Amino acid sequence: MARISWHNVVTGAILFAAGDSIGAFITGGFLYQRMLGMMILGGSLYAWEIPTYFAHLQRRFNKHGYPNAFKRTLAAGLFFNPLWIARHLLLIKIFAGQWQTISLDILVVATESFIFCFPFSLLANYLIQNVILFRWRFLVSSIYSALTVIYFALTEVIFATSG
Repeated sequence: MARISWHNVVTGAILFAAGDSIGAFITGGFLYQRMLGMMILGGSLYAWEIPTYFAHLQRRFNKHGYPNAFKRTLAAGLFFNPLWIARHLLLIKIFAGQWQTISLDILVVATESFIFCFPFSLLANYLIQNVILFRWRFLVSSIYSALTVIYFALTEVIFATSG
């Protein structure tokens, strides 16, 4: 079992909370308890599970060459699958106190998000898994996640239809 590092705790707490908070601020949904929840989530579960999975990929596909680079990329991209995204969205709703809005629709949103992001995610995960040194992968992955959340918030505001 992998140990959690303080570097990953701080990185996860700051970046996941910052990305989500900026996105929430853009869409008018910023709440301090949501930010605190994201800090705890990013600095605990995500700071452990994501680097642990990246270490598994490093061990499993440790040889150089395109076949292993492709396998690492695909496996990293599939790790953040619709169920992972749905869990993330569910926790955000819990942190925001939006219990009444929790439904199976989260799975639809998560699946659509996964499908839309997958091509971009593959490119980002190729770079993270095959170019970035292992020590910095969680940091870079967290930055990518934060930027993705901000992008989604911006598109929601920019392309919103007035009703």
